[in-house]
Amino acid sequence: MKALVVGCGRVGSTLARSLQGSGWDVSVVDETEDALTRLGESWPGEYHLGHGMDTKVLEAAGIADADAVIVATDGDNTNIVVAQVAKERYGIESVGVRIHDPARAEFYGDRGLHVVSPTREAIRNLEAWAQGTQSASGNGTGNG
Repeated sequence: MKALVVGCGRVGSTLARSLQGSGWDVSVVDETEDALTRLGESWPGEYHLGHGMDTKVLEAAGIADADAVIVATDGDNTNIVVAQVAKERYGIESVGVRIHDPARAEFYGDRGLHVVSPTREAIRNLEAWAQGTQSASGNGTGNG
């Protein structure tokens, strides 16, 4: 199985290492060379320096042969565009994308992308915690 990871920050690098450790052939794209250090000195996969919206960079990284594409740069706009390019232009069925904006996350999730929204999850989690705390203690000071 071949995975293309666009964005080599904390999320992208961790996913790349995890997939590589599970036997995947992993190629990583990031626009900064320093990001390569997050993969470790013995990184056996590919690393391509360039912007994820550059189709020449994506093609050099093997997007045409990818079984899965994960897009986790620090920008929602970049992530959305790259994810759509992977799905629509290259026909990748399995596209995962991080989108911080909850409204946009819902919109693109309804269009066939696997969307992870840290902001949406934080809101849900903290709301559930707050509701549970209110219920558990009656005064909002519980540790639930």
